[in-house]
Amino acid sequence: MPELPEVETIRRDLAAAILNRRFKSVNILSPKSAFPSAAFFEKSLVGREIKAINRRGKLLIFQLASAVEPSYLLIHLKMTGQLIYSDKKHKIAGGHSLNTAEELRVLPNKHTRAILEMDNGALLFFNDLRKFGYLKLVSQAELDNILAMNYGPEPLTSAFTVSSFITALSRTNVKIKAALLNQKLVAGLGNIYADEVLWDAGINPNRPVKKVTPAEMKKLFQAINKIIKLAVKHRGTTFSDYVDSSGRKGNFSRFLKVYGRGGEKCPKCQTTLKKEKVAGRGTHYCPVCQK
Repeated sequence: MPELPEVETIRRDLAAAILNRRFKSVNILSPKSAFPSAAFFEKSLVGREIKAINRRGKLLIFQLASAVEPSYLLIHLKMTGQLIYSDKKHKIAGGHSLNTAEELRVLPNKHTRAILEMDNGALLFFNDLRKFGYLKLVSQAELDNILAMNYGPEPLTSAFTVSSFITALSRTNVKIKAALLNQKLVAGLGNIYADEVLWDAGINPNRPVKKVTPAEMKKLFQAINKIIKLAVKHRGTTFSDYVDSSGRKGNFSRFLKVYGRGGEKCPKCQTTLKKEKVAGRGTHYCPVCQK
């Protein structure tokens, strides 16, 4: 799943490609992927200009011109969503790559759920293998409600403070790994970066939040900002299936200390790293360095 650094990379690259362009046509191939309905989507989006592309956590927010409602196009890639931009010169992809090289060359393909055509003839394909991702048209009021109900403060923003972070954590008693994955507590963290920040802070992912001291929470807060900042700088993490929206692979993978390294040696103490399920997710950690 693309996390905050990967989605931020997509946001920046798409903004460079389609900002101030208008939607010429909309073809929803999978009605369940578009809300409130495919017909409403096709009727409401055509002719609208993209004034800005923003993001909250892992949610892409396309601000549309005109006071006519709805005013925003939301795109969430979820587990296997992907955006592919194609014009006469470029074919660039961002998100979770579910395509072979041949499938990416021939578009649309069997995973394509929507095709958005721009006024310059460029095409934006929304692909999704498992159909968990979505496109949604919303008003300002609806967007405000979605953000308020589903997203907490985001790392590297003024709203994400030590005090707000400690207060949010203190209201729950789940395992610390589960708390970090809760988008209502911290927006944008996913499995990769949760493992990395817990290792950096020296906290075992199985430890209940109630047993994490305020000093440790502060250390965790600092680790979140440090690692997310570095990951954004290096355009996210690349595995075999991640390509950013300029067709480049992210290169934060060389900085990973524990994620995906179960059975290897801890960079700090050389103890064998463990991999187990925590909060329903595959989790990597050092049993010695992380208490």
